[in-house]
Amino acid sequence: MSELNQTPAVLLLEDGTVFYGQASGKIGTTTGEVCFNTGMTGYQEIFTDPSYYGQIMVMTNAHIGNYGAKNLEAESDSMKISGLVTKNFTIPYSRQIADHSIQEYVQQEGVVGISDVDTRAIVRHIRNKGAMNAIISSETTDLDVLKKKLEATPSMDGLELASQVSTKTPYTFGHEDADFRVAAIDYGIKKNILQCMADHDIFVKVFPAHTSFEVLKAFNPDGYFLSNGPGDPGAMDYAVELTKQILEDNKPLFGICLGHQLLARAIGIPTYKMHHGHRGINHPVKNVLTGHCEITSQNHGFGVSPEAIYDNLDKVEITHVNLNDDTIEGIRVKGKPAFSVQYHPEASPGPHDARYLFRDFVKLMEN
Repeated sequence: MSELNQTPAVLLLEDGTVFYGQASGKIGTTTGEVCFNTGMTGYQEIFTDPSYYGQIMVMTNAHIGNYGAKNLEAESDSMKISGLVTKNFTIPYSRQIADHSIQEYVQQEGVVGISDVDTRAIVRHIRNKGAMNAIISSETTDLDVLKKKLEATPSMDGLELASQVSTKTPYTFGHEDADFRVAAIDYGIKKNILQCMADHDIFVKVFPAHTSFEVLKAFNPDGYFLSNGPGDPGAMDYAVELTKQILEDNKPLFGICLGHQLLARAIGIPTYKMHHGHRGINHPVKNVLTGHCEITSQNHGFGVSPEAIYDNLDKVEITHVNLNDDTIEGIRVKGKPAFSVQYHPEASPGPHDARYLFRDFVKLMEN
């Protein structure tokens, strides 16, 4: 196992707040929007979730790395976070089936990190001040140099990132003789979403973000899927136009996270940049159709406008509401077999309270 590098490192936030610690992962400098995840497990799934592309991740659990990293548990082909902030970067690991220590894994993936910082103080600061850009460096602690690099970092607000993490060529997942065929548009799709569909007897063909409706329709799907992904949905007019065309086809449509936001925008409901977003695996969401509460996995910094939803109840039905802040977590389009949720029902490594949504998708295709 690799030992923790003793090189000094610094985390500088956009508002001038500074934290000093030690280098972890790759020695270097990186920038991105700083955010935090409250999950106590599943750090590898977080690191490899394409929805985190362009973001520096602050992990709130005190120990990150204690069960190592296993290649099969990645949600994509590489780590997608732009930087990592931890309290205790725990290199010795207890899981015998792990392939790497956390240091080996993060270093091999080329991700710059900082450890031995007060992550509780960082999280409190973000919660109070809101999401902002930040820079991590283990190459220099010269704040004037770092401020200049940080000033050149674009804001997440208005940034289109989905096409940067999307597949470049179509591919398939599942058994070709499955009962259902789904055309999935990849804006940053997670592997476990595809696995959940395969588990529900769905053969999926995954298409690049910039794919025409004619190409999707040529696959002759029973339904369509809009995936999760990074960036601002307000900068994705091409995806909104595609979603409108899919709605006109009147076949079942299911959207998750960014897909939820794109579906809303396609029916005239705007989205907005949240103060600091929802990221964790214990967010309570009420299914208003059944009255049941679900514990959900979430990762989003943008949301669908609740005010616009309530002004357009002739177009859309609210299906799920976040019990922490009353944000809209699920919708159905009236008169169309289309629905979406803001959270992640596939939820690897858990919780699995919302897996029923894949069954709901299958039922729509059966009908």
